[in-house]
Amino acid sequence: MRGALPRYRLLRLLRQNQDVGVYDAWSEERTCRCIAKVLRGGRFDTMRGRRELRREARLLLSLTHPHIVRGYELVERPRLALIMETLPGETLTHVLRSQFRLHQRDLALLGRQVCSALQYLHGRGVLHLDVKPSNVIVHGGIARVLDLGLARPPGHAEPGIGTDPYMPPEQVRGGRLGPAADVFALGAVLFEAATGKRAFDSDGSRRRWRQLESRAPRVRTLRRLPASMAEVIDACLEPEPSRRPAMAAVAAALQATP
Repeated sequence: MRGALPRYRLLRLLRQNQDVGVYDAWSEERTCRCIAKVLRGGRFDTMRGRRELRREARLLLSLTHPHIVRGYELVERPRLALIMETLPGETLTHVLRSQFRLHQRDLALLGRQVCSALQYLHGRGVLHLDVKPSNVIVHGGIARVLDLGLARPPGHAEPGIGTDPYMPPEQVRGGRLGPAADVFALGAVLFEAATGKRAFDSDGSRRRWRQLESRAPRVRTLRRLPASMAEVIDACLEPEPSRRPAMAAVAAALQATP
């Protein structure tokens, strides 16, 4: 994509979906690597894609938090692009592939930091709605939350906007979503980091719906953890949103972990 962005060289395509390509890029102005989320051209250049990328950029550029990736700028021409910092480290997905599961101290630290990021977003009137291991980067004991492409205020959402197997029942079905949706997703991430196993399958079948309407396996039956930690992870995965703890209560329980 030569000449696609002024002041940036696109070095390598990292991934793409229907609307955008995500590139490893070089900033001539900053003389450093960065990430460029670029609207795809041709038939992929849609009003919906432009609206969603601008919405994500406005949100990210308004945030300042140590556990959320930083946005640098929105480039309008010749191609719409959101420029973000390049983060060192690995996704939690890659960490778990090599380590299988986290030590309880690392698990508590990870959980507290992701809680902090999500509480900040909720305080700004925004839900993340796509919390999952591949959207958390870990480096030197610091976790950073990525990808606000689905983030939006609490309210009605279409069915299935998110990622199996981290969506709560109300997100799978569609309807009104609140902070409890992110609590569930955080619980699913912590369950996986604690046990090395996913709390739910992601086969997209009716079995997935039945699982979500029922109860996830209890983390305490799969891993010996401090009672406060095991109990709060299990509580996050309650099918009924009103039965899940508030994000602040999750953080407090993890803070109490030795």
